[in-house]
Amino acid sequence: MLLPIEPVLPQLLQTLRSSHSAVLQAPPGAGKTTRVPLALLGEAWLEDRRMVMLEPRRLAARNAAAYMARQLGEPVGETVGYRIRFDTQVSERTRVEVVTEGVLTRLLQDDPALERYGLVIFDEFHERSLHADLGLALTLQSRTLLRPDLRVLVMSATLDGEPVAALLGDAPMVTSEGRSFPVATFYLERPRTGFVEPVVAQHVRRAVADHDGDVLVFLPGAAEIRRVQEQLADLRDAAVLPLFGNLTQNEQDRAIAPSQPGRRKVVLATSIAETSLTIEGVRVVVDSGLMRVPRFDVRTGMTRLDTVSITAASAEQRRGRAGRTAPGVCYRLWTRYEQDALVPHNRPEMLEADLAPLALDLAAWGTRDPDQLQWLDAPPAPAFAQARELLLELNAIDAQGSITEHGRRMARLPAHPRIAHMLLRAQPLGAAPLACDIAALLAERDILRESHPDPDLGLRLAALHGKRGSQVDGAALQRAQREAAHLRRALRLQDEPRDDALAGVLLAYAYPDRIAQRREQRGRFLLRNGRGAVIDAQFNLAGESFIVAAALDGRGKDSRVFLGAPVSEAELRAHFAEQIERRQTVELQGDKARAVVREQLGAIVLAETWASRIDGEALAAALAAAVRARGLAALPWSEEARLLQQRVAFLRTVDAQWPDLSDEALLRVLDDWLVPMLAGVASLQQVDVLSALEAQLPWSLRRQLDTIAPTHVEVPSGSRIRIDYRDPAAPAIAVRLQEVFGLDQTPRLAGGRVPLTMQLLSPARRPVQVTRDLASFWRSGYFEVRKELKGRYPRHYWPDDPLVAEPTRGVKRKR
Repeated sequence: MLLPIEPVLPQLLQTLRSSHSAVLQAPPGAGKTTRVPLALLGEAWLEDRRMVMLEPRRLAARNAAAYMARQLGEPVGETVGYRIRFDTQVSERTRVEVVTEGVLTRLLQDDPALERYGLVIFDEFHERSLHADLGLALTLQSRTLLRPDLRVLVMSATLDGEPVAALLGDAPMVTSEGRSFPVATFYLERPRTGFVEPVVAQHVRRAVADHDGDVLVFLPGAAEIRRVQEQLADLRDAAVLPLFGNLTQNEQDRAIAPSQPGRRKVVLATSIAETSLTIEGVRVVVDSGLMRVPRFDVRTGMTRLDTVSITAASAEQRRGRAGRTAPGVCYRLWTRYEQDALVPHNRPEMLEADLAPLALDLAAWGTRDPDQLQWLDAPPAPAFAQARELLLELNAIDAQGSITEHGRRMARLPAHPRIAHMLLRAQPLGAAPLACDIAALLAERDILRESHPDPDLGLRLAALHGKRGSQVDGAALQRAQREAAHLRRALRLQDEPRDDALAGVLLAYAYPDRIAQRREQRGRFLLRNGRGAVIDAQFNLAGESFIVAAALDGRGKDSRVFLGAPVSEAELRAHFAEQIERRQTVELQGDKARAVVREQLGAIVLAETWASRIDGEALAAALAAAVRARGLAALPWSEEARLLQQRVAFLRTVDAQWPDLSDEALLRVLDDWLVPMLAGVASLQQVDVLSALEAQLPWSLRRQLDTIAPTHVEVPSGSRIRIDYRDPAAPAIAVRLQEVFGLDQTPRLAGGRVPLTMQLLSPARRPVQVTRDLASFWRSGYFEVRKELKGRYPRHYWPDDPLVAEPTRGVKRKR
């Protein structure tokens, strides 16, 4: 049967003859994955070079290679082969290599010019996997710098091709309309509540009873698939088969293979069956409307799997699976209203994922700054910075961002940088087999089947070694055992006895940022990165002094630990000695300082002692910090210091050249004026505030200060009266009226610009008049005041002419 892609193949071939880039848009089922590479085999511009095609999923890569090989009547590994993690089927005769995951990246790292290849194909690019985005960025730079003749073809089912075409240098676009049969679509009448599995099982039974053909069911993950499989265990009319990435090849092949004549099947699949795979005979789709996506939280440094609604594009792709060869039916387990609310497309994995693998690959490529490459969506700066911090902690890069020799060895291993670091660090300890077991358990979903299992890694290791003390998921256990065996072969390890005693140390190598110390309360821990973690108190791990938390939920103030192992302080000191810092911290007890020396692993305090000597800079910093926290009132302000502050505040009202010595301003520039005065000071009470403030006045201003803003003014009686500068707009004195007899003008400040406010007092020092114009007071106001005071104080001297009278300090003066 002619595939829908066939009519546009001549156009595509001609495009790649005349252009070094092309974008092919074709819907799922058009045949682009398996037909395009074979059609290009005979092109002269290839010059007998190979093609490499990147597939986002291992299952799709292996099946695409097998299908193309069958079309040629050959076994896999001849003209068509594949390279996937731990499995390679290629030979010297191979012309088409289907690769996945980080294989293309490693090919580029080993041979940046891709000398053996003439074409790089990015299939299912609409999925926007991290590896696809990185692979395209590296390929484009390779073509720019080393291989201008290298051709690039991006193939996609739903992607808006114009941004990709622009990224490729305005590459031509070729579009296939595809072919599909009508699909009757049914929705729920009301929103679904509760668990999705019973609703799915109900609709599967309905589909098997009411329609012909095989049934393809979309569920978010393996756990839901297992539960639905259990609920359909009594289904007699069809075989119920799971399909997800961690199944064995035989299990996956059973789900994909055509049904035997007279037999039907129900395939319970994740998003893996959305585009790349063809499952023959499917006439009915039951779609839960859910998918599992990894979400990296920059705040916690953790990746969690979230179950979310699918996008409108994914819903259409899933529905289309029912109409590949004949009219079909799709049951959407959501309402029409919910359909209208679906977002159009998936967010690129680049914007959601842990970028540590990408950062390591870029370092191995020789790129410190991702902006040097061409991206559809550049790596987010916060997530990339956090990835670099982790690589630095793992000794994969140096402080400048260049890859280390250890980092190069990590990059060559088919594992996340955390796991690669652990595998390499385990070898000198003779614990590489144990590291492989731990890596396998981390790669697999939890092999314990309890609803709320003990988080102790030791229980999983025991189960992996055949000592089943807990309820174990047999299928997950087998997958973990296979993964461990793959890793041992990759490291060329022999089967050796395993000692689980170093499990905590190895886990700490993989997760150095998640080493944790128990707080006072059992089950509550402080992580090295400063965040909290919690383990239910009934588990043994909750009582350990130190643990390593490999799996946490990353939610709330304290993340729940799902997987961890104990580690001793002695082990931390032995294996992380270079990361333990000795820090002296000065703390104040009241106003006195004491120095505490702490040995710290991040936020974790391993030991604490009092220091006999205090570092001068640390002491000054601690005292300054105390003032910042408590305010300037923590300092021993003398009356003279406050008066100086007030005098300068007054002068600023008339001349802006005078500095701002207000409390607010002084707090802002504490380091400028206070810290220099803290040398040799052990207590805040020893600070000379007056000298510190005087030091802020230039010598030219200091010489003027006593003249234009004196502390006291002398009155005719000979008394020196302190000037009150608390109100900078109106400096004032309070003086007995009798002491200023003979003073014809108000004293003035600031070079005569500001008159003093004079509060004139009775012999009993009670205010009788406030004035800033003494001459006017003598002319008029004085006689009213004299009349009143003479009646009250008859024995005192109240002259008729105060300007010629003799001033007196005494309480009374007889005449």
